[in-house]
Amino acid sequence: MSHPANTQKSLISQSEKRQKWRMLNDKIAAHGVRLGGMSIIVAITLIFFYLLMVVVPLFESAEIDKLHEYQLVNKGDANSLHYVIDEQGEVGIRITDDGIASSFYTESGEIIAQEQLFEQEVSTFAAADAGSGIVAFGFNNGTALVVKIGFSVSYVGKQRIIKPKYERIISDEPFEIDDSGSPVRHLTIKVDEESASIVSINNSNFLNISRFTIEESMLTDEPTYEQEMFFAGVLNYFIEKVIIDADQRLLFIQDNEGAIYFYDISDSEEVKLIERKVVVEPNSKITDVELAAGGFSLVISKDNGEISQWFPLRNDENQYSLVHVRSFQTGNGSVISVTPEYYRKEFLSIKENGELGIHHMTAHQTLIQQKVSDSPVIALAISPRADFFLIENAEGIQFWHIQNEYPEVSFSSLWAKVWYEGYQEPQHIWQSSSASNDFEPKFSLMPLTFGTIKAAFYAMMIAIPLAILAAIFTAYFMSPKLRQTVKPSIEIMEALPTVILGFLAGLWFAPFLETHMPGVFAICVTLPIGVILFAYLWSRLPKSLVAWVPDGWQPILLLPLIILLSWFALYISPIIEQWLFGGSMSSWLSNEMGIGYDQRNALVVGFAMGFAVIPTIYSIAEDAIFSVPKHLTNGSLALGATQWQTLTRVIILTASPGIFSAVMIGFGRAVGETMIVLMATGNTPVMDFNIFEGMRTLSANIAVEMPESEVGSTHYRVLFLAALILFIFTFMFNTIAELVRQRLRVKYSSL
Repeated sequence: MSHPANTQKSLISQSEKRQKWRMLNDKIAAHGVRLGGMSIIVAITLIFFYLLMVVVPLFESAEIDKLHEYQLVNKGDANSLHYVIDEQGEVGIRITDDGIASSFYTESGEIIAQEQLFEQEVSTFAAADAGSGIVAFGFNNGTALVVKIGFSVSYVGKQRIIKPKYERIISDEPFEIDDSGSPVRHLTIKVDEESASIVSINNSNFLNISRFTIEESMLTDEPTYEQEMFFAGVLNYFIEKVIIDADQRLLFIQDNEGAIYFYDISDSEEVKLIERKVVVEPNSKITDVELAAGGFSLVISKDNGEISQWFPLRNDENQYSLVHVRSFQTGNGSVISVTPEYYRKEFLSIKENGELGIHHMTAHQTLIQQKVSDSPVIALAISPRADFFLIENAEGIQFWHIQNEYPEVSFSSLWAKVWYEGYQEPQHIWQSSSASNDFEPKFSLMPLTFGTIKAAFYAMMIAIPLAILAAIFTAYFMSPKLRQTVKPSIEIMEALPTVILGFLAGLWFAPFLETHMPGVFAICVTLPIGVILFAYLWSRLPKSLVAWVPDGWQPILLLPLIILLSWFALYISPIIEQWLFGGSMSSWLSNEMGIGYDQRNALVVGFAMGFAVIPTIYSIAEDAIFSVPKHLTNGSLALGATQWQTLTRVIILTASPGIFSAVMIGFGRAVGETMIVLMATGNTPVMDFNIFEGMRTLSANIAVEMPESEVGSTHYRVLFLAALILFIFTFMFNTIAELVRQRLRVKYSSL
């Protein structure tokens, strides 16, 4: 038999061991929680800096660096007409007015080869779209020669060999474009896969149009050109330059008085003057006119240092008119020429003092304004990838490198309205890709941000009242036993994958809503009225009947009522639709009310995303309300307050920090939701708060377009910018929400 003292010592020893073990577990748990919290903070910080690292290059300044400078080899007395640079920036071609094309290394100026393109005296020169490599030479006998200039690349071992390539198209010899035989004074050319057009003006101001139909030969695989010549009339003004648009339908002629004559030449036999537009201010004149990439916009430089963009639009009378879109100021001094890039809506300008400017039309910004030559610039050429350019001046040739990867991005192009080519007015548009190389990217984030807020707004409009009111009733009025069933049932809704909810919303609920729209709206009216009426009648029943239903179990009685009212509203939906809306409410909205209707719209998203958000808001709010100390409730009731007064003046105020947190967390969930808005909307980036129109959100846009974006491209980085905006928006919103929650907690903690 053990001694009592020994037994007591043993119990004390065991108690001390348990206490030490408990303290050790507490320390481990505390360190684990601290480590987990720090890990989350570190992970979020790393995500933020990774997004920032991808986005920052979008806003880096453009730079130019001089790589080489050398004298022209075999310069002679000939004047330069045109320069071409290959894609790698290794080889250039200089074409002179004596018909010689000289290829040279851009690094040293060393001549690679020379070729005589023509031997006649050239009277004028024109280049088609830069990307085509096609140039045309006009001669004094009314003929022209068209040459396509390119490069061939081959490899000898690991060494890359780039050689010039000259292809005479339309004809191997100069061909007639003016049957009068007069010298060709002005010339413009456009060539596409099916046709070609040459517009020329001779010394007598005769306007001639040559149309060529291109046909592929089945035997030789060589295209053949069938020519039609048209005499379009005599022009009674002095001509400086002639330009034809990419579609070969519109003709622009610059005169010497600062005006552009705008013609419709779609019918070559009946050329129509659309308008004469003065594009300069008094006492100013035009120094150069060029078509921007895509062949739609005119870039006009002036002697006062201003460069303006114009393009044709149809007016109210369905007639074309030249419209001034935007201007770029380069300071004092005349801009002598502009050179468009091959593919982007960007162009280079050269001033008479040797100052170079790089400007982007869509972003409406001047990226560089820098002096590159001490003497007047004779010629300027840019490489196809816009990463090199060369200039010729009196001293020789300078070859420069351009670091300018993302000129399309500016604050105005991302957030302000932009006047895009072909649009009637400035707009917010997201359209990141197209099948055309001449496409103008539209990276406005406003429609996506608006769509994100719109989707979250309608979801919260549905989720907040249902979730908060359900949480109040469950925590305060419902019987404990029923609460043990209802609360887990609602919380388990959160386990439903959002892809399933989006699938059901897009493929089942959206068509159902379209065919039963009056019934759905009728449910929103009949259910509240029916429940209130039922409650009123219940309060008027004899207490002996009411006593049969225990307190907190009354919601069970509402289930049959809700089902019956919903069935009745849907049953009479076709009758209401036929009676009030001519058989189709969606058509009535579009035709009679002028309200656009998309099957997958904000209402569908509101219901689906509201359903997804309700469990989150409900669970947190219900816990906050249920956690209000019972002594506060009992004290309020003991002082004579009714249950409703206790609820509104004690319980909700005390639980308000938790309720507010529930709403904010639900809103954050709605803002970041992807799959539901991806599958339940038309994903159209429009800015319309119409509940019957769709939208595109930031998250859905990232999910849709990230797989098809080129890594490192402007599109790719703008998508990361959208993700960063979503991250910052959510972080700031949650931070503000936490600050408000803390203030509410301090304010009502004394209750």
